[in-house]
Amino acid sequence: MNIVVATDFSTRSNRAPRQAGLLAQAGDSQLHLIHVVDEDQPADLVRIEEREAERVLTEQIASMPELVGVRCNPVVVTGHPFDGILRVAASVNPNLIVMGQHRRKLLDIFIGTTIERVVRGGSYPVLMVNNEAQRNYNRVLASVDLSKASATAIRVGLDTGLMREDRAIILHAFSPLGKTRMISVGAHPASIHEYVKGENERAMDELTTFLVSNDLGSRSWSLRIEEGAPMQVIADAVSRMLPDLLVMGTHNRSGLSRALIGSVTEEALRSLRVDILAVPPPKG
Repeated sequence: MNIVVATDFSTRSNRAPRQAGLLAQAGDSQLHLIHVVDEDQPADLVRIEEREAERVLTEQIASMPELVGVRCNPVVVTGHPFDGILRVAASVNPNLIVMGQHRRKLLDIFIGTTIERVVRGGSYPVLMVNNEAQRNYNRVLASVDLSKASATAIRVGLDTGLMREDRAIILHAFSPLGKTRMISVGAHPASIHEYVKGENERAMDELTTFLVSNDLGSRSWSLRIEEGAPMQVIADAVSRMLPDLLVMGTHNRSGLSRALIGSVTEEALRSLRVDILAVPPPKG
């Protein structure tokens, strides 16, 4: 597997190379360990920071136990963090980009964190490492919205070895559209209950059909259907189930909507303290 792993040398971001190293040890993998130097400063300072970054990367490769025996390529580039990461990714075409939670800035409130911008701007699966590195993800939660993007995310999770079907829960949120209306007209609670139960069963049938139609049906998944808005259902499930990894697909967007409208996946990346695999739709 070809892996790009980015670090800004903070303690939180250094979880990324440790986790990437454990992933690489499981197979014949190449790691591209990169650091992006801010180019918006005097040229002499840029050169000094480039040399220092090269030294630190070399030291990390030699000193991190998780990187022992792993083929590592240290890379230092200049530019904005998200742009530098995507330029390196474009040059090596990785199967996966691994990132820790980088330092937050005030501007992130308006344009998104580095991770969000890498997910938006690229076409590569991104693993955000929030927790300490672990050799295997034993409890995986995959949130699906019955889209092609969700099916792609599950396949990438399986192909990269980040998830196993016998250790994964497939979660789908549903909203019984008529429930609010029934409550407003004073319908009997038993009638409301029966309606919601029927919608739950319908949602389960739709989930099963979705998995079968995407050649994912003949697997030992644990399936969960839960009522509510997607983000709230996901957050509640993460809090209750305490998964090691959350797997989510992202959707193609363009123009202003891509810059200004936050998706459920971006909200999860921003607010949930769990490792997250965010997978974009396939190219083309």
